[in-house]
Amino acid sequence: MNKINYQKELDKLIEQNMREDLSPSLLLHSCCAPCSSYTIEYLSQFFKITVLYYNPNISPKEEYNHRLNEQIRFANLFDINVLYDEYKNEDYQNAINGEENLGERSHRCYDCYKLRLEKTAIKAKKLGFDYFTTSLSISPYKVSKWINEIGFLLEDKYKISFLYSDFKKEEGYKESIK
Repeated sequence: MNKINYQKELDKLIEQNMREDLSPSLLLHSCCAPCSSYTIEYLSQFFKITVLYYNPNISPKEEYNHRLNEQIRFANLFDINVLYDEYKNEDYQNAINGEENLGERSHRCYDCYKLRLEKTAIKAKKLGFDYFTTSLSISPYKVSKWINEIGFLLEDKYKISFLYSDFKKEEGYKESIK
């Protein structure tokens, strides 16, 4: 089975949109401002972005609010709106029930990605966006293959296009930590 280079797939889509002079709308799930920094800088050249901050996995609530405020501050630099819902750590706890002791890159993470991506897909569809995606793939600790597989499944389920990506490629992760 061939390994998919999600960055090349994204590059092809961007080239096609540029040829057709398109600037589609994108709902970008963001886990935090640092991870979204490179993603927003890169994608804002080609898409009309709105950020969705949905991270019920963050605790305590004070940390969640701190990250939300930083996300809003950063997005304001690009004149990008940030959507967010009330903090509900129980959404995360329910999603990973029975997997609490599993480590990074385990099925617990898969379920957490799915929770956040599904929320993004539903909101993107409801609000009429052309695409949805996440900044999660920028982290070397996240499994981009799983993120893109989940995106593929949600794309089919909700009939909204998922923007395939692996933002850690092309030095994306290094740029995000600068």
